[in-house]
Amino acid sequence: MSTAVRGGYVDCEWGQVHYRIAGNSGPWIGLLHESPLSSKVYEHVVAILGRDARVVAFDTPGYGASDPPPADGYEIPDYAAVLASAADSIGMDRPVLAGVHTGASIAIEMAHRMPVSGVSLSGVPLFSDQERADFLANWNPEIPMDGKGAQFDWAVERYRRIWPGLSDEMLHIACVELLRVADRYAWGYQAAFRHNPAEPLAALDVPVLLLDAEYDMLAAFDDTAMKLAKQARLSIMNDLEGQPHLRAPEEFAGRLLSFARELSR
Repeated sequence: MSTAVRGGYVDCEWGQVHYRIAGNSGPWIGLLHESPLSSKVYEHVVAILGRDARVVAFDTPGYGASDPPPADGYEIPDYAAVLASAADSIGMDRPVLAGVHTGASIAIEMAHRMPVSGVSLSGVPLFSDQERADFLANWNPEIPMDGKGAQFDWAVERYRRIWPGLSDEMLHIACVELLRVADRYAWGYQAAFRHNPAEPLAALDVPVLLLDAEYDMLAAFDDTAMKLAKQARLSIMNDLEGQPHLRAPEEFAGRLLSFARELSR
């Protein structure tokens, strides 16, 4: 049986940060999502984890229902500082921070700004300089907007292309969450592509779980991440194209909970 998921807001430097929360006991777990979505992608995971843990899924500033940064151009460490402040205000005590893609970079940087037990990362963007430049130039084009709904067709085509084999529910969540922030959907992406997580990952002094879908577009960087992190282990969810938190929430939550319980002991 899943637990009830509640919503909340906390005041931070850039305004309010929105979060989803569940659970009353057990280890603390913080969830950070990929750009340009929101904590909605973790809704099932939060409900499952809330049976045995105290779990909080944040909306990254500028996405979901969180207020945006004052302007474009802020960097991943800036986002991490705001979310670390939010975690402190909620009362999170030495959580495991779990992030996917952009959320993985944010989780790494948050772990340098607050006490944590460990970090779980799904798809660490350890790009080469050339790859970083290519993503900065090409990954987030301007969204076509007109009275005929070109933006909706564009969003559907985009997610059918970059999320192979997605479900109807996944397509709906992705398109709705992207289009609700259409005017700033690129902000977090651009910050993530400018950021190189290699050095801060190597500097972590806590256990790191690389919890990844077998065919995730960033899974090729897992070997590099294993070499960089001092206390790393790899946990692959087989036969998944990506988005393990959406495609297999029970399995994703179970592996993450086992990691958090181990560290809490």
